[in-house]
Formats: sequence, structure tokens, C-alpha cells
Amino acid sequence: MTVRGKVKGNVVMLEKGASLPDGARVEIRIVKAAKSRKKSGTNVERPEPWKTLLKFAGFAKGLPSDFAENHDHYIHGTPKRTR
Repeated sequence: MTVRGKVKGNVVMLEKGASLPDGARVEIRIVKAAKSRKKSGTNVERPEPWKTLLKFAGFAKGLPSDFAENHDHYIHGTPKRTR
């Protein structure tokens, strides 16, 4: 069975006439990328997450040489990974 709808406020709103029984287990598959709108009403593609993060590349200075591998150790105190 296929039921369609849209997400609004982190809740799936089913299309008119569609219904599911209470407690039904579902699997959600995104069929179209969402676009954000500027106040002017024009559609603007959202940047890819890695492009957004790329502006921070090389920003942190003075980190341990194994920070990438052991970031959980330095941030949360977990044991260091061994090579």
C-alpha cells in the first residue's frame, strides 16, 4: 500500500482521503527534495550539508594530531582508540 502526504512541523500530514490504522508501522521514503523559500517567494535550493560545513574547514587551530580519530575521547572522555 502506498499513502502520500507532506511533512509539516515534523508531522506527516496525509493527503486528503488517505488514512492509516492507529499503531500502523510505517516506512518513510523521501520522494522530492524540499526547497526553502525566501520572503520574496522565490524558490531557493538549500545548500548541501557538507558545503555549509566547509566554511569551518581549517578554522580550529592547536588540536591534537589524532583529534579526528579520537574526538569522542577529547569531547566526551571515552577511551582513546588504538591503532
